[in-house]
Amino acid sequence: MGTTKGLAYYNHTPVGDLVIESEDDTITRIGFLKEQRETGRLTPVIELCIRELEEYFSRGRKFFTFNLGLRGTEFQNRVWKELLNIPYGTTISYEELAIRLGDIKSIRAVGLANGQNPVAIVVPCHRVIGKNGSLTGYGGGLENKQWLLEHEGAVLKQLSLF
Repeated sequence: MGTTKGLAYYNHTPVGDLVIESEDDTITRIGFLKEQRETGRLTPVIELCIRELEEYFSRGRKFFTFNLGLRGTEFQNRVWKELLNIPYGTTISYEELAIRLGDIKSIRAVGLANGQNPVAIVVPCHRVIGKNGSLTGYGGGLENKQWLLEHEGAVLKQLSLF
């Protein structure tokens, strides 16, 4: 029996339209919709993902229960798993993330892996900010990064877009 792949769109979220992909019982991608839509195939895990994202946006769900199918290099997977340890409503710097991974010199590689996170929002790369408290690059746009951090109640007084 082959792999079951799913594709769906979650429209009109506070951060725009999202595309969600699954493979078997895992979510492999949540991204900000930038490309043209394809024909979707809703799967049970995507239905669960959308339900939990709705709860995150409307009621402040802090944890997600669906399985993730993160596919990347060994280093990328280490970074993405460490992102999952950043508590809801808090931020850390790229430098702190590199230190948590055991090598402050890997800060650029950590930033690159952070930017290649395939599962936005759930793997909370938006919680990583510049050392000086600035919001830095975010695949979904800085305005969405700011919205997500404000939604989670992260301390934003020291954050700025510049």
